[in-house]
Amino acid sequence: MQAVDKEVLGQINTWLREGESCWLATVVQTWGSSPRPEGSLLACNNAGKIVGSLSGGCVEDDLLEKLTTGQLAATGPQFFQYGITAEETEKLGLPCGGHLYIVVEPVHPTAESIDHFERLNNALDERQCIERVVNLKSDQTTIKETDRHSPLSWDEQQQTLRHTYGPRYQLFVIGAGMVSRYLANMADMLDYEVTVCDPREDLLADFDVPGVRKIADMPDDAVKKWAKDQATAIVALTHDPRIDDMGLMEALTTDAFYIGAMGSSRTSASRRERLKALDLTDADIDKLHAPIGLPIGSKTPPEIAIAILAEITAVRKQVAPAALTQLDALSAG
Repeated sequence: MQAVDKEVLGQINTWLREGESCWLATVVQTWGSSPRPEGSLLACNNAGKIVGSLSGGCVEDDLLEKLTTGQLAATGPQFFQYGITAEETEKLGLPCGGHLYIVVEPVHPTAESIDHFERLNNALDERQCIERVVNLKSDQTTIKETDRHSPLSWDEQQQTLRHTYGPRYQLFVIGAGMVSRYLANMADMLDYEVTVCDPREDLLADFDVPGVRKIADMPDDAVKKWAKDQATAIVALTHDPRIDDMGLMEALTTDAFYIGAMGSSRTSASRRERLKALDLTDADIDKLHAPIGLPIGSKTPPEIAIAILAEITAVRKQVAPAALTQLDALSAG
């Protein structure tokens, strides 16, 4: 989930607690070029306040007019299509050939709705996945916790939307040093939720990157609490094995999609031997990316941060191993 979509659900929660009705719109299908992917959210209220985005163009204005004048989703959830004709595509600023299909739900401040959206937001705050099912025919909405994220599903015949909300991608950084500072700033631009953990409270106090969650704790305990899900990348950057190894020992047993540690090839080999002595399996240790980052010849802290984020991105996007092998060959000359 992107930060803007989490903001949408939080704003709905606020409006409901304040006694305001609103609407929730979800992108359920796209064709051609589309500014926002399936699953993107938008909320608006009667006063015309909009949170989130469907297209970044005129769709939002047109949707708001249809909602506030009662032309759309006046009495229940409704499926709606944008970009059916070339004239409409041009009028609304959609990219050439772009179609946008949405489900719009009116949401009222009933006790049931308030509880519903509080449960959604609480689950996301705790980095849990939660599935939401909307049946347009029966006007029934249910939610349930789930272990894994599933792609959005829209059954037009049954008029049923299944949407799993999951936590934002998180970058969990062990160590509050200079590389961590650049890495946190860059990761924030890529919409990661950034957490920095360091038991050295003096260093953590000086870590002043805005929006970062700071945890003054031993990294194994912090990983166990904050960084065990499949939407998390964990990097160990202190150069102190007494700190890094503690975090890695726990990290390598989690579902984190990326785990890396800074150090030379020799340092990384020694680390693997130490981790093996801590009863981690070969399969666990094979998850470790060390030396960390793509081999782009990085030397300075910002260059190292770029290399780390590049590798995390490649793993997250499941770039073919052959492509990374070619990069290794190029960097070796």
